[in-house]
Amino acid sequence: MAADGTKKRGGAKPDLATIGGLLLATVGIVGGLILEGGKIQDISQVTAALIVMGGTIGAVMVTTPMNVLIGAAKKFGLVFFDKGHSSSHLIEEIIEYATKGRKSGIVSLEDDLEKVSDPFLKKALSLAVDGMELQQLRDMMELQLTQDEKRGEAEAKVFEAAGGYAPTIGIIGAVMGLIQVMKHLEDISAVGHGIAVAFVATVYGVGVSNILFLPAAAKIKARLHHDIEARELMLEGVCGILEGLNPKLIRSKLEAFLDTGAAGKKGAKGAKEAVSEPASV
Repeated sequence: MAADGTKKRGGAKPDLATIGGLLLATVGIVGGLILEGGKIQDISQVTAALIVMGGTIGAVMVTTPMNVLIGAAKKFGLVFFDKGHSSSHLIEEIIEYATKGRKSGIVSLEDDLEKVSDPFLKKALSLAVDGMELQQLRDMMELQLTQDEKRGEAEAKVFEAAGGYAPTIGIIGAVMGLIQVMKHLEDISAVGHGIAVAFVATVYGVGVSNILFLPAAAKIKARLHHDIEARELMLEGVCGILEGLNPKLIRSKLEAFLDTGAAGKKGAKGAKEAVSEPASV
């Protein structure tokens, strides 16, 4: 019986790198300001934040189709939480299906389809159980992989666009602040303070671009590539099951997706055992 994939992989885990990076960047910037004799109140400007965030989000909405925008908003959680697949758990799950399929026939896996947690793996196994030919199955699932990758790249570009707009919107906010300063040149003592406040919007624009938006785009792309690799692993596993390969040989193929050298050695050893072992049902 195939194990429950959800139980094996676990739920979403907080991304400590993202959380720690944001904290470190914030502490570094604010700490530097304080060491230079500044105060947190110097950069605490609600109007500047409103101009930068409102203007940036508005510009992104103008340039992005609504379905991509909604998808990108849903993907934002991936910046702070890791919901990725565990390759080792996936391999164990697929090997269980391969062992059962080799022993009782691939049609016997139909009883396990409801227990498959990943939609991509479930679809691939379902097509295999339904008797689809190997090349047709591979072509269909690779087409889905390509489309999912294109969609994910488009969603990541939403944050790249936001990172490009934010500094410019910050400059607009600074200019608007300077306009207000110029209206009161009669009070020379307040001019310097007004100019300093005006440039806070520029700080917000450059900061949110380089600390949040652009890193978020890079993180989402990294998550996407990891997910695509996991799906490629699933596809290779299902194709191996459909071909009727020895589970040990399937394991050695799938362990190529692992990053550890130990896994590579283990996979090579498994391949030798699989080749030397006589075929059996």
